[in-house]
Amino acid sequence: MFRFFSSEKFYLPIIYIIVGILIYIVIAKTITSISKINIKHSKGIDKRKTTVIVLINNIIKYVIAFIVIIMILNLYGVNTTSLIASLGAVTVIVGLAFQDIIKDFLAGIFIIFDNAYAVGDWVKINDFTGEVVSLGLKTTKIKAYTGEVKILSNSSFSEVINYNLNHSKIVLQIPIGYDVDIDKVESVLNNIKKQIDKNKNVYGMELLGIDSFESSSLNYAIVIECYPMTQIGVKREVLKIIKKAFDNEGIIIPYNQLDVHIEK
Repeated sequence: MFRFFSSEKFYLPIIYIIVGILIYIVIAKTITSISKINIKHSKGIDKRKTTVIVLINNIIKYVIAFIVIIMILNLYGVNTTSLIASLGAVTVIVGLAFQDIIKDFLAGIFIIFDNAYAVGDWVKINDFTGEVVSLGLKTTKIKAYTGEVKILSNSSFSEVINYNLNHSKIVLQIPIGYDVDIDKVESVLNNIKKQIDKNKNVYGMELLGIDSFESSSLNYAIVIECYPMTQIGVKREVLKIIKKAFDNEGIIIPYNQLDVHIEK
């Protein structure tokens, strides 16, 4: 009995198991640490990322367990070569049968870990623009502004334009008469800046100054940073506020006029 406990067949399997557990712990912690680098905390992205991490950790756990079992069987004299060859053939057959699904699955994992986009982002994929309403490991669903929903396999595209990674900018050219005091114009624009900043879709407004001289007016430029895909609504609201402010201060926006002379 003592000879058995002191033999390799007793203590080596224990060492294999302990080493396998330690390797799994190190790999799992490394994956978790890497996944925390440059994470964009968008709504719903954390749960999805956690799900993928758990899935990968489970795969690694099973792979390590399989290797440990093979090593132990080999230690006890079991012919593992034929066993591995059989499993390899089965794996190849399964891989060929489900290669498209596996490609979509891997592409989905890379999309999530790279933070290419998340649910709620506005993106353009394969000339289709819309809001991401669903992001799965196999498919991505995008809803257009007009209501159409396009379902794309994650491996069917390689380029994505994400409008949510940076703020959108609106550059407005405001026509001003040559006889208008520019200092007064800037004062009025600065006064309405607070009102514009109250818009929930606006991040800020900046006065750029005189941008060009035209034949009957000069153009004063301002830039507004806003939430992606809200430019049209924000622009209309800003123009309305500027028009009311100019009217209250007596600042006339130049416009073309036509004089008609009627001969008697």
